[in-house]
Amino acid sequence: MQLFPGKWRELWNQCELRFLVLLSLSLQIILIVFGNRRKYIARNWIRFVLWLAYLSADYVATVSLGILASNQGDSDDSSRENSLMSFWAPFLLLHLGGPDTITAYSLEDNELWLRHLLGLVAQVGVAFYVFIRSLKPMTLNYIAIPMFIAGIVKYGERTWVLRSASSKRFRKSLLPHPDPGPNYAKFMEEYKLKEREGFKLSYTEMKTCTVVPHTNTFQGDNIIPDGNILIAAFYFFDTYKRLFADLILSFHDLEKSQSYFLRCPCNKAFKVIEVELGFVYDVLYTKASIVYSKWGVFLRSVSLSSTFIALATFSMIDRHVFKTVDVCVTFLLLIGAILLEIYAILVLLSSDWTLLWLSKQEKFPVNHIYKAISSFKFITSTNRWSDYMEQYSLIGSCFKGEPDDYHGVQMRGWIQKLVHDNETSVAIYPCLKEYVFKQLVEKSKVASNFSISRQLCACRGEQVLKEKKCLDKLGWSIEVEFDHSILLWHIATSLCYCYDQKRNPNSVLDLRCVVSKSISEYLLYILVKRPSMLPNGIGQIRFQDTICEALVFIQERKFITNASLACEKLLEVDTRIDPAIVKGDRCKSVLFEACILAKALHSVEEERQWQAEEKWELVSHVWVEMLSYAAGQCRWNQHAQQIRRGGELLTHVWLLMAHLGLTKQFQISQGHVRTKLVGQ
Repeated sequence: MQLFPGKWRELWNQCELRFLVLLSLSLQIILIVFGNRRKYIARNWIRFVLWLAYLSADYVATVSLGILASNQGDSDDSSRENSLMSFWAPFLLLHLGGPDTITAYSLEDNELWLRHLLGLVAQVGVAFYVFIRSLKPMTLNYIAIPMFIAGIVKYGERTWVLRSASSKRFRKSLLPHPDPGPNYAKFMEEYKLKEREGFKLSYTEMKTCTVVPHTNTFQGDNIIPDGNILIAAFYFFDTYKRLFADLILSFHDLEKSQSYFLRCPCNKAFKVIEVELGFVYDVLYTKASIVYSKWGVFLRSVSLSSTFIALATFSMIDRHVFKTVDVCVTFLLLIGAILLEIYAILVLLSSDWTLLWLSKQEKFPVNHIYKAISSFKFITSTNRWSDYMEQYSLIGSCFKGEPDDYHGVQMRGWIQKLVHDNETSVAIYPCLKEYVFKQLVEKSKVASNFSISRQLCACRGEQVLKEKKCLDKLGWSIEVEFDHSILLWHIATSLCYCYDQKRNPNSVLDLRCVVSKSISEYLLYILVKRPSMLPNGIGQIRFQDTICEALVFIQERKFITNASLACEKLLEVDTRIDPAIVKGDRCKSVLFEACILAKALHSVEEERQWQAEEKWELVSHVWVEMLSYAAGQCRWNQHAQQIRRGGELLTHVWLLMAHLGLTKQFQISQGHVRTKLVGQ
């Protein structure tokens, strides 16, 4: 018994190759249009569309080549049909090469470059096999040659770029030249010789001087908007991309960047970081490393001209011997290939790389070129990242529906639903960036050497509490594991916010309160949804136990209908006895520990007769310190993964800290010391 009728199967056999070839072209259109947009769109739909298109594109093209190879028979009855279909083989190589805007969906794809190299050899071999088997004395054979050239060029580009962006090759390309340092053996030979000659020897150390460029005066062409920002960003990118290969930086690098960022206004500093991370994205996930080079321009010219030649020649030959539908498919493939190339060139011309090149030109008609480029800027966005931050409120999420029972499988399923469905996305306030920037600049000025810098990087609240003389009362909350500390301070911040909102609504409008709440909910989102960006711990276990206890607390009190009332009732709970004594160690909930912390903050406020603003200043400084600690502890590869998802504030803070010298990866604290012998 056959599942499908014979007519259906016959129709599919006739149309499957045409359908797959056109599907392959459609997938290329999706990839080239949306490939670069994920850099500034932090939405699940674009990630899903690109993931599906990226994985499907190679499979569809490979299956199409396989069908073409199997269709090549020795009989002559379908030779004309097969000869035109075999002409589609180089187009499939072109599709396997992929668009310029996306070569790797994730960092792991770069590590598979050897697989793509093998695929290049195998698929080119299959395409040649198809071509040779269908070889007949006709003009179509000559038209296929330029398309083979274009296809091999595109596929070769992709393989080379994947290899260049793989962690091993990328790291190797950034290693400095081997440095043997001053010749110690020669120095000692000279020392010994002078000593034998009877000289009384001494030696003095002479440190080599390094000229630090005035990086605060990057000048670009005035015609190009943000030209000086582009030049500064590329200057720092060329050095700080080593952070994305887990390499160390020297004190020369620190001096160069500090002299710029300490004099830089906040909005300009974050703009430079945006552009710099955009360059990193292009190098790791696109064909930028080859496209924006002389070789890239040459290869793009070869690819485009080859496709134009094929289209022009195919338009002039006698096509009546072929089926009309196959001729239409061939024209679609040719025109589609040309349009994809033209679109890629327009993206190239409107990119930051081209604007950077124009900004550096002095004897060049920059004005006319920029006006020409501006006319098609609509194909790209001026945004370089999403500029959004996710927010997650533990107590607020407890009111997103109602679980059926307090324990068991249904409660576990409900908690999972709360985890995955309750974050919100908000635009990052400029005042929040300004607040964080000022705190980091103050830290940078204190960090007079690398030892102090490393100590400041390790702080996650203790420095602030020490300065405010609150370490004795609040220090316990930052001495626990980091994920524990985030949960404690998140819940305590929510409790204090609701308490102050009821007592004095104007106090929660203060900038410090807004910053505290925003960073609190952002770091909880990182803990819940991006745990790999934080130090190892049991944060998700603590979170689910805490939210489970909060749900039980709320459900037992039916009159609690909103987060504000829940916070009020939590603060009314008597917490004289340590919750760990009552609950033991098995449950990792920190709900009532956080209540103790909130009450301790109220106690400090009352004892010292603080205004609410002074309390929020303490809380906001603790949160900024936690944010910078989380940024510094996150691994480089996790930061690199986030820039393809629309970007994370944590990544921008991490790179800003590195430019200000607040990183553990500055380990070369001095240059060569030249020792000079002095004889008497």
